[in-house]
Amino acid sequence: MRKVLLSLVASMVIATPALANEARIEAHGGVYWTPGATKGTTGVAAGYDVDLGSSAFVGAEVSADKILTSNTRVAFGFTGRAGIKASPADKLYVDGGYTTKPCRYCEDAVHAGAGYEHTFGQKLYGTVAYRHFFTNNGAPDSNAVTAGVGLKF
Repeated sequence: MRKVLLSLVASMVIATPALANEARIEAHGGVYWTPGATKGTTGVAAGYDVDLGSSAFVGAEVSADKILTSNTRVAFGFTGRAGIKASPADKLYVDGGYTTKPCRYCEDAVHAGAGYEHTFGQKLYGTVAYRHFFTNNGAPDSNAVTAGVGLKF
């Protein structure tokens, strides 16, 4: 039984790269706002997308973002995304996940959004995204629009 399980695990590990579409890293910046306040934001993200046939994909992403004002800290995001390949160079997607507190007295949030990704050449890509943050404990919700540049592997 042990040999069968080891063989099964080994075959899954070997076969997994054949299913994978791409890993990616990016840097992005944009605008973050709540009712009555607008600030700049910047961050980085790393993700991995898997093809679901020739026209769809799913993926996971981790990110670190900082609102560009005093008394804020890096907020970490854990996001899933799903979308369509509108063309060989274009992806449209929706995403959702969880973001940690961006400041000491802020609240963590569940987020949802949408984005567009365009590939330039083979490895370079650009992205534009919107994200809405559903904040806990009665704090006002917030929003962000970002643009980024990244590399695919």
